[in-house]
Amino acid sequence: MTRLAAEHGAINLAQGFPNFPAPEVLKEAAAAAIRADINQYAITWGSKRLRDALARKYAEWYRMEVDPEAEITVTCGSTEAMASALLAIVDPGDEVIVFEPFYENYGPDAVLCGAQPVYVPMPAGQELDLERLAAACSRRTRAIIVNTPNNPTGRVLSRRELEGIAELCRRFDAYAVTDEIYEHIYYEGEHIPIATLPGMRERTITISGASKTFSVTGWRVGWIVAPREVTAAIRKVHDFLTVGAPAPLQEGVAAGLEQLGPEYYRTLAAEYRERRDVLYEGLAAAGFRCVRPEGAYYIMADFAAISDLADDEFSYWLTREIGVAPVPGSSFYSRPELGRKQVRFAFCKTTELLREANLRLRSLAPAEARPPSL
Repeated sequence: MTRLAAEHGAINLAQGFPNFPAPEVLKEAAAAAIRADINQYAITWGSKRLRDALARKYAEWYRMEVDPEAEITVTCGSTEAMASALLAIVDPGDEVIVFEPFYENYGPDAVLCGAQPVYVPMPAGQELDLERLAAACSRRTRAIIVNTPNNPTGRVLSRRELEGIAELCRRFDAYAVTDEIYEHIYYEGEHIPIATLPGMRERTITISGASKTFSVTGWRVGWIVAPREVTAAIRKVHDFLTVGAPAPLQEGVAAGLEQLGPEYYRTLAAEYRERRDVLYEGLAAAGFRCVRPEGAYYIMADFAAISDLADDEFSYWLTREIGVAPVPGSSFYSRPELGRKQVRFAFCKTTELLREANLRLRSLAPAEARPPSL
């Protein structure tokens, strides 16, 4: 969709990367590291400076005591982190619980491990059905993937939901593998790392990264916090997958963690809240049905009232004719038919660009501007 948006001069609300600059402190530190010839391999599992900064962060933010020498692995983004974590703990024949709709990589990651993904619905705006989740678990369940705040729905899981997931992990001797990449971008509720719940520190693999918090999606610096024994296995997989994350960029992320205080994170969430509201109002006015997200920076929108086209055809039409590019909703489901009337929009853009997108979307209202039906 990004290529199609570029081809047609459309506003790209498909791929989730910001169109505004990263904090200066990160850029200056990374440039200084390059000038200082920090251009060779860092320690495979991450530079000491970055791991120490991460340990301080988890202690200050979440009261998690983490050993930077034995419990943190720096990866090439959170996407590699998820693959490394699952390959380290999941064996062929195991089952991995995936909440649906889901970030596109979770199902394939389970398949790459030789495991069976088991999908449990978690629609936007609805609480997780813990009874249905319990019914999906079995003696073969090895991991439950938890993504909160959630891509693509924007759900922020409540303490009650997380406690329900934790109880099932303990009951079935499974790991919680948590993708917390949007941990500082939420508008309702609170971000609760499941590792902080009773009995979960030793059975949780916590994944996050710099991409969303610092608007550096192209730097590919992520990390994993996991128990010592699990970390040893994860580091072996990580080493064979990518060897290590970019050394000078690790210095930039470390500087951000060291120097940016609570006000930075408050401003980050407040600015994203404004962007969320701008796009949500524009989508609603154009005839989309959607739920105002509680976190992350995406809106899943139902276009059934606008067009009879399938999600991929509608996305292409919207990009070419209206000049706004989304992601087809079927990308986030195990069976394409579940997302055929949905698309996802990203609002990690300046408010000016989002308002321009709203102006273009307004043309959906008149009947003559609507796409043809199949």
